[in-house]
Amino acid sequence: MIGCFPSIILAAIIALGLALMPGCASSPNQGYAFDSTFDESINTIAIPIFRNETTSRGIEVQLTEAIMKQVSQRTPWRLTPSDRADTTLVGVVTGTTLRALSDDPQTGLVQEQAVQVTIRFEWRDNRSGEILVARDNYSASAVFHPSRAVGDRLELGQRSAIEELASDIVSDMRSSW
Repeated sequence: MIGCFPSIILAAIIALGLALMPGCASSPNQGYAFDSTFDESINTIAIPIFRNETTSRGIEVQLTEAIMKQVSQRTPWRLTPSDRADTTLVGVVTGTTLRALSDDPQTGLVQEQAVQVTIRFEWRDNRSGEILVARDNYSASAVFHPSRAVGDRLELGQRSAIEELASDIVSDMRSSW
């Protein structure tokens, strides 16, 4: 009985290995893989300042800077001027909205407020002219507290929404799953 014990363990290890093998794939498009999810044929990207169609001054610059930071930190791509870039990301800030979430029952002042930033963007391959990713009415929201006790400014809410938007855009720029 003791002699067959190691063979049972060996059989269990082999069975476990065979069961786990289909879980990994050679390409991230086909399942779990250790390969990069970013298009490796792209080395450089240009990100001109987004246009702004809203009354929120400077939001386009903040958004462009946040996207550039995300690209630099989370992707293998280098930022470069448009005339030397493999790809270009262009966009437009199309809307910013404020919505009251809660009021102080005694004063009627807004306690919580949500700010939403909406954009349209297009990521184009400069070599082929192909549109890699395009989104319209793409938005992110953030909550801030303008009440007297906390006193968050609108810019804090906008900054949070911009950071979320930049992170989401870079995530969308990954290779198609």
